[in-house]
Amino acid sequence: MTTIFIFVHTWGVFFSRWRLRALPITALAVTGLAGLTACGGGDAAGAGKSEIVASFYPVAWLAGKVGGPDAAVQTLTRPGTEPHDLELTARQIADVRKADYTVYVKGVQPAVDDAVSKGAKDRALDAASVIKTIPAPAADGHEHGHEGEGEQGHDHEGSADPHIWLDPSRMAAIATALGDRLAAADPGHAAGYKSRAAATAAELTRLDQAFRDGLKSCRQKTIVTAHAAFGYLADRYGLKQVSIAGVDPAAEPSPRRLAELTHEVKAAGATTVFTETLVSARVAESLARSAGVRTAVLDPVEGVKEGSSDDYLSIMRRNLDTLKPALGCS
Repeated sequence: MTTIFIFVHTWGVFFSRWRLRALPITALAVTGLAGLTACGGGDAAGAGKSEIVASFYPVAWLAGKVGGPDAAVQTLTRPGTEPHDLELTARQIADVRKADYTVYVKGVQPAVDDAVSKGAKDRALDAASVIKTIPAPAADGHEHGHEGEGEQGHDHEGSADPHIWLDPSRMAAIATALGDRLAAADPGHAAGYKSRAAATAAELTRLDQAFRDGLKSCRQKTIVTAHAAFGYLADRYGLKQVSIAGVDPAAEPSPRRLAELTHEVKAAGATTVFTETLVSARVAESLARSAGVRTAVLDPVEGVKEGSSDDYLSIMRRNLDTLKPALGCS
């Protein structure tokens, strides 16, 4: 049995954020991903199938699309567990070390980095290395001035923004790379992996074009978000992100920072403060009241509620439908 591990992480420090979570993250509710289960080893992949282990929802969706009938998808993030707080069990560490291939983003979850470095370094890919990354925002949510760079982007030596899946064009590049890696690791099913990767990349390219068309003529360019999750979306489509919290949504702003944000919202002429599906909306709603604007949900696509019929594509299309009226797009 071929085993492929896919780890997409976020930043280099664990953040304990359970107290602000409004809903549990569930990687089991991946619509259309046959065989998606919580990570537990065993014979989940079935005879002749590759076992693909994904860290959380966006990559589980991608792995299911590219793996198709040649793979069974598992996830390391159990229902109700915040993805960024993942700790590996002894069994999971052993699984990483015996995997045929590991894909991850280095510098996010120390336990995974350690397991890879000690047992799988020569069979591992840093997923962010196949795309252009942007720097992580400061702890207070201030950006580093990359808006307007679009798809050109930059590679950076320091800490990178981890939310790479919120740009469909980058997701398309990752899909293609994933197809190539799975084909190399499981050559008996290479044609299927590459074909499905191409089809998935095409779907993501169409989604990217929908965003480009929908956001090209907007009166407003500032998006005010609950935390700094939408840097890649802003980078790709020429927007500016102003976030209440930085990369850690649990970090509540001080009264002084809230006052600054109120001024920024009014000065920018923003009409909306965006809340999220998996984080308490309390602070965002308070800011919206102070600034005299409305709220709307902009989903960072970190998880899907159990039983939901949504998937990555439908959630991102809904995000576009939310952004267009909020930004006054024609």
